Amino acid sequence: MPAAVSARRRDIYALDHVPSMDSATDRLNMQEEKTAADTPTPRMFSWARNSTIYRLGRRMHTEKQLFDAIARKAREKFEGIGEAQVRMLAEAAVKFAYDNKALDDEAYAEAGSRSGMRNGRSRRAVALKLTRKGIARETAAAAVAGIDDLFAALVLARKRAFGPFRKVDFDDKRKAKELAAFTRAGFGFEIGRTVLAMPQEEAETILGAGSPF
Repeated sequence: MPAAVSARRRDIYALDHVPSMDSATDRLNMQEEKTAADTPTPRMFSWARNSTIYRLGRRMHTEKQLFDAIARKAREKFEGIGEAQVRMLAEAAVKFAYDNKALDDEAYAEAGSRSGMRNGRSRRAVALKLTRKGIARETAAAAVAGIDDLFAALVLARKRAFGPFRKVDFDDKRKAKELAAFTRAGFGFEIGRTVLAMPQEEAETILGAGSPF
């Protein structure tokens, strides 16, 4: 085969395998689309900020509650939104809340502990509820330290007509039922026994003094 023909074939082969400008442009467009899909739009960030203001204006949230709420609503609101965008919007919402001092897990835990005790919840029950809401165990433990289990157990007794507030005959079956209820509520056995044996006048005095926390 003549050398000139062989060289020409090599040139044609090389030309056929050079990426076209159209192919390069397509790849660039695909890369830009991928980048855009990974980053929320300004409209999305604006929505996340406004949604955060609305939610925190209605009630207190933990960091986890706010993150999860924004993520869930973002998936519902923006069709085809990517998980990277969802995460960035939720993280931006949490940062916005902290920057504006509208999010404070310690304050949330303390408020939840006071409310729990006034509603007859034990220290153990309140701590469990706080951790389920996303509060760190250490933060929850510090917050519930001020709960007086005896006071909370008396509140529960008054609600359920147990112990000093009982209006029915007391027998072994009733005693077992009431002790089991205190145990399920997270109170220790000794607390349950103390409440069941307490005179109503003493119970009323303790409750009348108000919440110690």
